[in-house]
Amino acid sequence: MDPKSLNYKMPAEWTNHERTFVAWPVQESMCFPEDYEKVVKGYYIELVKAIAEFEPVTVVVNPGEVEQVKNYFSEANVDFLAIAHNDAWIRDNGPTFLINEDGNIAGVNWKFNAWGGKYAPWDLDDQVAPQILDHYGVKRFDAPLVIEGGSIHVDGEGTVLTTEECLLNPNRNKEMTKSQIEDYLKQFLNIEKVIWLKKGLSGDETDGHVDNIACFAAPGKILIQVCDDPSDENYAITQENLEILRNTIDAKGRKLEIIPIGQPPKTEHDGSRLTLSYLNFYFVNDGIILPVFGGEAEETDKMAEKVLLSVFPDRKIRKIDGMSIIKEGGNVHCTTQQMVKI
Repeated sequence: MDPKSLNYKMPAEWTNHERTFVAWPVQESMCFPEDYEKVVKGYYIELVKAIAEFEPVTVVVNPGEVEQVKNYFSEANVDFLAIAHNDAWIRDNGPTFLINEDGNIAGVNWKFNAWGGKYAPWDLDDQVAPQILDHYGVKRFDAPLVIEGGSIHVDGEGTVLTTEECLLNPNRNKEMTKSQIEDYLKQFLNIEKVIWLKKGLSGDETDGHVDNIACFAAPGKILIQVCDDPSDENYAITQENLEILRNTIDAKGRKLEIIPIGQPPKTEHDGSRLTLSYLNFYFVNDGIILPVFGGEAEETDKMAEKVLLSVFPDRKIRKIDGMSIIKEGGNVHCTTQQMVKI
């Protein structure tokens, strides 16, 4: 039996959460291991505390480090779960939680291969999702598809948003056709319509994760990060994606309302572009955790916050320093995974 046949579906991220999972970083797996202390103190401690202002947080920690990590936190709604892992991007290797109309919860355990085999080893990361589901006694569906959580967004009403650059990349599921991948998404997420954007942002080493470029703000409403400089690689990318969204409908037959957010200024490190994105925010209960970048991005930071406040007037915007983690290749959404509340 699969999720669709049992009427389980992936809810939208803004659905109330039971908790958020955050995986603690592993120094040996970092792109810049010399920055470990800076990343822990400048990002992970702040992230966990920010989320804990809104909802419980479970920190997934490598066995042997639990007591050390506990010392950073005094919040009553932060707890710790010892699971061996290679890397800290739990959005991508964690479970995708599902619910059904009877108020039951389940989870999808996707295959994980470290973004197309880019970072070995990943054997421990591939086992994180089933261990989380087993720990909480959650019904598990094992999917025969390599997928990362950051490559999909759903509206909760039958539509999923993704990119061809990622899901159709031969480094994930090279034996599968586009229609076969669509069929698996429909089977395991219980959706009816796949909206395929073309590419993700320039410099994104995940091969174009959608959570850096666009997301649903509500059914029928999409936020998208845009670029207005024709000389920037992201201009053509975002214009093409905008055109796709303007000319499609969702699973309910609605034309989409599109809300643009201007991108931060182009920023590089050692000659490589950093994938700065305001769309890598994370919904929490009654709030949003928003990465901001400061410096030359101060004005676009303010504009992004203004847009989100106008779209979500009932949510508190909690900002966090996105520059402290971005060299590692991701941001707030990439380092979080929600468990839906039933």
